[in-house]
Amino acid sequence: MIQIEHLQKSYGSLQVLRDVTTTIQQGEVISIIGPSGTGKSTFLRCLNLLDQPSGGKVWINGVNLLAPKTDVTKLRQKMGMVFQSFNLFNHLSILENVCIGPIKLLGKTRIEAEKRGTELLKMVGLAEKTTAYPDQLSGGQKQRVAIARCLSMDPEIILFDEPTSALDPTMVSEVLGVIRNLAKEGMTMAIVTHEMGFARDVSNRILYMDEGIIYEEGTPDEIFDHPKGEKTRVFINRIRNYHCRIDNANYDLYALSGELITFCQKHFLSAKTQYNIQLLVEEMLQVIPLDSGLDLAFNYSERSGQLTLEMLLTDDKQIFGPAAEKELDPISLSIIKGICKSIDEEIEEGQLRIKCVLN
Repeated sequence: MIQIEHLQKSYGSLQVLRDVTTTIQQGEVISIIGPSGTGKSTFLRCLNLLDQPSGGKVWINGVNLLAPKTDVTKLRQKMGMVFQSFNLFNHLSILENVCIGPIKLLGKTRIEAEKRGTELLKMVGLAEKTTAYPDQLSGGQKQRVAIARCLSMDPEIILFDEPTSALDPTMVSEVLGVIRNLAKEGMTMAIVTHEMGFARDVSNRILYMDEGIIYEEGTPDEIFDHPKGEKTRVFINRIRNYHCRIDNANYDLYALSGELITFCQKHFLSAKTQYNIQLLVEEMLQVIPLDSGLDLAFNYSERSGQLTLEMLLTDDKQIFGPAAEKELDPISLSIIKGICKSIDEEIEEGQLRIKCVLN
C-alpha cells in the first residue's frame, strides 16, 4: 500500500530523517518505536505531507506522492491521522466534530454524515456523548472522538502519532482498546508509540528507529525477544549503564562507592541492592589483579530487573574458573558467590571478560 525509498527530512542543518526505506502492506499494523527525537513523528508527517520531505520517494497505491501533478488532497483522504493532541473544535458538539469532514470534503449530506457519525461514536463507546462538547470529556474520550472523526473520512490507512502520550495513565487502555479493535477488523495502521506491551500485542511488524533511520525491523518476537542490534537491545530492555575505568591498585574506593550509590538511587534500586553492589565491587577488586587496570560496568535492565557486573581486563588466565592458577581468598569467594547468581569468564585476544549476574 505504501512504499518509501530513501526518505529524508532536514530542518536547516538538522537532519531528522537520514535514509528511511520500507513498505507497508495492506492490512498490516506497523508499530514504530525508538528513543525520543529520532524522527518517528516526522516520518509519519512526511507520509501525508504535513512536513515536506527533503529527499526520497513515497508511493501510495502506486501513485508517487511527491510528483508535481499528484492530487495530494485526494491521497490525503485515503490516509487519516490521529495526533498526540486531539485537535477537536471546542465550539462544536462531538457529533458535529465527527461530521464536519464528510460534509465539507466528501460532499455527504448532513443526514448521511450524522448517521455514520453516530455509528462511529457507538463503535468507540461514546454513543451517549453525541451532544456533549469537547470540554466536557476526559482526555481518553477526546482521543476516541478523534479516532471516530478520522474514520468518518473512510481512510484506507490510519497514522497514529503517539495517541496516548497526552493521556493520564488511567485513560490509556480505553484508547488502545479502540485501536486493537481496528486492527482486528483489518485496518492498515502505522503507530508511533511508547507502549511496548501494546506494540507487541497489536503489531504485525515493528520498526525500531534511531538517529533518523530504521535501525532494525522485524516481527514483535524478533524485536522484543531476539533483537539483533545493540541499540535495539538496550532500548527494549531499558538498560541503564554505569561505567568507570580503574587504572591501578591505588584507585579511590570511596569515590567509586559514591558513584555506585548515585547510580542505584537514580534508578530506585533498594538499599539491600545498593549494599550488595558496593560489597561485590569491593570484594571483586580484592581478588582481581589490577596491574594493568580494568573497565568496570554495571548494566541494569528495567524490563527484567536483572543487574549485571562486567569487568574487562588485560589477562589470558581465568580467575574463577577451573583453569584458575591462583587460589582465591575463601572469605571473598564466599561473599562473591553469595551475591551472584552466576559468574562467567571469557578470554579473547588476551583479554578476560568477567560477567556476574546478581541475585
